[in-house]
Amino acid sequence: MPGGEDFRTIWLKPDDPSVVQIIDQRLLPHEYRIHDLVTWQDGVEAINDMYVRGAPLIGATAAWSLYLAALHAASPANGVREAADALLASRPTAVNLRWGVERILDIVDAAQDDPRLIELIRADAEAVCDEDIEISRGIGEHGVTLLEAISKEKDGGTVNVLTHCNAGALATINWGTATAPIYFAQQRGIDVHVWVDETRPRNQGSQLTAWELAENGVPHTLIVDNAGGHLMQHGQVDIVITGTDRTTRCGDVANKIGTYLKALAAHDNGIPFYVGLPSTTIDWESRDGIAEIPIEERDAAEVTDIPGVLDGERLSVHTAAPGTPVSNPAFDVTPARLVTGLITERGICEASEEGLLGLFPEKTSS
Repeated sequence: MPGGEDFRTIWLKPDDPSVVQIIDQRLLPHEYRIHDLVTWQDGVEAINDMYVRGAPLIGATAAWSLYLAALHAASPANGVREAADALLASRPTAVNLRWGVERILDIVDAAQDDPRLIELIRADAEAVCDEDIEISRGIGEHGVTLLEAISKEKDGGTVNVLTHCNAGALATINWGTATAPIYFAQQRGIDVHVWVDETRPRNQGSQLTAWELAENGVPHTLIVDNAGGHLMQHGQVDIVITGTDRTTRCGDVANKIGTYLKALAAHDNGIPFYVGLPSTTIDWESRDGIAEIPIEERDAAEVTDIPGVLDGERLSVHTAAPGTPVSNPAFDVTPARLVTGLITERGICEASEEGLLGLFPEKTSS
């Protein structure tokens, strides 16, 4: 169960260390299927075609893909370097991808002649996953205090959270970023309800977040993306919590397309807008999110075609006239001025360079 202690989104196949296993998220919520990654090329495909989604999970998948590259190459070091370039090109916005790749490359550079290189890479891929679980746990422990405060203000009444895209256990290794405070709130007996944006065009909200919350018994309601502002105007949203794929050192946040509009609506209605922020998604070299964060442009078919299931059969339906021009940016940037606070594994801070450096002082000179 997502959010349960034993849940994982990526793992080494039991009794077969040559196979990495993932959940094929393209098939959810209609089918839960385990997919095998046997080569590093399988990892590139899984990232690019969104078998796996979410910045932390993408970074972990990259690390495990480099393990597979080392495992099957005549020269493990050369195999890793060859695979690294292809992995870096698969999804440009999520900073965790580069972080995961560079972390393994550092091991290769330091120990390329070590006969234990493959074992060292495997150990670090496992460490990436273990560390991410603890990061998400930290976000949950700090973020739940926000929901506890709202519950107290409402005399134990329902805390209504709005979220966008999937920043849940499926986007990480477990617990999630935006959802971790929600799961922790549920465990503490707080009455919490989640408004789930469907998140067009890939529908990560309707297909993934709603499935996760249902599996955990968290009350939730699916809404179309454009309903959020209406709900805020009518006092039906207490707090907005989203995830992030990349955040600048000054607090600008890149997240799934449509996040910026939620931040604008929250700002206009005096509703706090928080971002669950694993430190691994901070781009310490970037200061201006709008100017510097690359925005991935994805296939037009994601907009013109809608996949689904009819009578047990998977199919895709065309919704636009043939030849209709399409623009499909996958992310947008929410300026720091619209972000109430960043929920990190080390605590909650304001969305600014000063706020982030207060929690991560070791990055002051970077």
